[in-house]
Amino acid sequence: MQDMPHHYAVSAAARATENIELSSPGLSIIESASPAEFGGPGDQWSPETLLAASVAGCFILSFRAIARASKFDWISLSCDVDAVLDRVEKVTRFTECRETVVLEVPSGTDERKAMRLLEKAEHVCLVTNSMTCETHLDATIRISD
Repeated sequence: MQDMPHHYAVSAAARATENIELSSPGLSIIESASPAEFGGPGDQWSPETLLAASVAGCFILSFRAIARASKFDWISLSCDVDAVLDRVEKVTRFTECRETVVLEVPSGTDERKAMRLLEKAEHVCLVTNSMTCETHLDATIRISD
């Protein structure tokens, strides 16, 4: 890992009636638009869905790093995120972020250790640590045959 602080440069550009192009050095351009809830087409990644995707991706990457450091074997991990946007005291903001995860592990795995590592991943996730909304982890551990 590189020394802190890390910097992440992203550019956004759009014409008056077109989708937004998001770019970052060395990465593919992605298009973004308002979600259907805000009158957008609903067929593009929006800032809202990108935020939820960041939570899901960060959780999995955090778990991967923790599992590697703990020499913990696992097969797969899925993370579904339900991010709730609401209006609170005349300000629109995310108020809750629920992560529903399913961890598949080999037979004979210590399930308590698996749950501790999942909880630690939630605790160290830099994306959710940077947000003010409440976060909740609902975890399921599935033993592979």
